[in-house]
Amino acid sequence: MSGALEDRVAVVTAGGSGIGRASAQRLAADGAHVVVADIDPASAESCVEEIRAAGGAGTATRCDVSKTAELRALFAEVEEQHGALHVLHNNAGIPGAAGVDVDEDEWQRVIDINLKSAFYATTYALPLLERADGKGSIIFTSSVSGIVGSPFSPLYSVTKGGIILLMKSLAVRLGPQGIRSNAICPAMIETPMLPQFFGREQGADIAGLLAGYLSSVPLGRPAAPAEVGTVVAFLAGDASSFVTGAAIPVDGGFLAK
Repeated sequence: MSGALEDRVAVVTAGGSGIGRASAQRLAADGAHVVVADIDPASAESCVEEIRAAGGAGTATRCDVSKTAELRALFAEVEEQHGALHVLHNNAGIPGAAGVDVDEDEWQRVIDINLKSAFYATTYALPLLERADGKGSIIFTSSVSGIVGSPFSPLYSVTKGGIILLMKSLAVRLGPQGIRSNAICPAMIETPMLPQFFGREQGADIAGLLAGYLSSVPLGRPAAPAEVGTVVAFLAGDASSFVTGAAIPVDGGFLAK
């Protein structure tokens, strides 16, 4: 454990798997007490068990981020147990439907999980971040599809592009309070969600689409979730104390072309 985040409290939404799990474990390894929030309580609990087994500290809690009442309850719990919050990683997201012929209920579900949840989680967390003595850090999981258009899902790009402008707006608004706001923009990450991105259309050649996408990544491989977690940890701590308003690609060079 590095101790870079010792005595700090972090919340990671969708922290039970994938990027969220790796980020939670890395934040804990750096000394933070991590509240792992996930719609699947078993996944959240298993993440916290691994954190504790490695010598870290964490708490698991169930939260459906699409419901504002549950988000409000999450941060009320953090206030009761810790009194302040130093790191908020708004990580929850889903691929959503492909194309432009999207059922309205599905459209709303993607908006609620990918965009609305990040807005309201930040709203409810803000009074706690203001008590972080100038150490507050908000980190959003966007995507390379929030910077360049996605040929697979315009809806996904809408939400992830919105996340980037939300992040930038908060950086400007909250900077005078010493609260930083940044986003990570992953590309091809080896998570359970990865095949879903390429299998949204019926009959899709998932293996072929994966191979085609990989050919556009200069490093020639997908990233492990832990490689994203290291960037999250950087943005969470004092090493990035003058970094705010940044959308940081974690993409193997995808956006450099």
